[in-house]
Amino acid sequence: MVQNPVPLRSLGFLLVLMLLVPQTPEVMSADLTPKTLEAFERYVQATEARINKELARPGEFLDVEGLPEPQCSQALAMLKRGNVYMERLRTLDASGHRIDAPDGIIHHWMGAVFIPGVTLPQTLALVEDYDHHQDIYKPEVVRSKLLSHTGNDFKIFYRLRKKKVITVTLNTQHDVHYFPVDATHCYSRSYSTRIAEVADADTPQEHEKPIGHDGGFLWRMNSYWRFERKDGGVYVECESVSLTRDIPTGLGWLIEPFITGIPRESLLMTMNSTRSALLSRAQATAKK
Repeated sequence: MVQNPVPLRSLGFLLVLMLLVPQTPEVMSADLTPKTLEAFERYVQATEARINKELARPGEFLDVEGLPEPQCSQALAMLKRGNVYMERLRTLDASGHRIDAPDGIIHHWMGAVFIPGVTLPQTLALVEDYDHHQDIYKPEVVRSKLLSHTGNDFKIFYRLRKKKVITVTLNTQHDVHYFPVDATHCYSRSYSTRIAEVADADTPQEHEKPIGHDGGFLWRMNSYWRFERKDGGVYVECESVSLTRDIPTGLGWLIEPFITGIPRESLLMTMNSTRSALLSRAQATAKK
């Protein structure tokens, strides 16, 4: 008599996995095409035009301050309770139509936190401390390094590791520009300049896949930050606009959780980690 038989459904699932895994490198590969990239650039231009208008609003520097009531008051109250405010955004073109990327997906999220008891210089010192971001934003940021720094311009390197059903490791480089407004306001913009997927990461066989011909899990990533000192602390907002491949037919169960879930989860982690690190530094300073 056979004990603990494998259910037919589980056996079928295992069989599918056995057949699929050897094909995964070819099936999961995707190409970043000019039309995909062109759509992303149009989306970015429209998004930055909207952000520029918001930054010029008198008394409403933050994105959440432009929300209609009662949503604005609710969002600010949430931030003061120590929570992260998250919102999915979508930029439309001048005619009010969606800007979709052929063979790709544009992900656009905004996150905000409030850190009581800290100053704007303390906040900027932390977000500009790129050599230590691997400690602040782990485990997603595996390695971080400041490549160069001139005035308010930074060039940085991150090795990112994203895990959700599958694990993807990426070597990325970014140009970051800070724009001080006055003693209580500042904003910054970060643009990815190089994103390479790493195969066989942390093994002797480690190598980068051809850029633009890889798994397509992250092709572009822009970040738009706003910092405002008021109400006895600092408000920090970040808009993340990223580009990935679309979801291939037949592999949605494997790729869709990663493609659709990671952008939000990554930004949520970033905002929580920023708040926690700033609070920790403020407490350490207060004890001295």
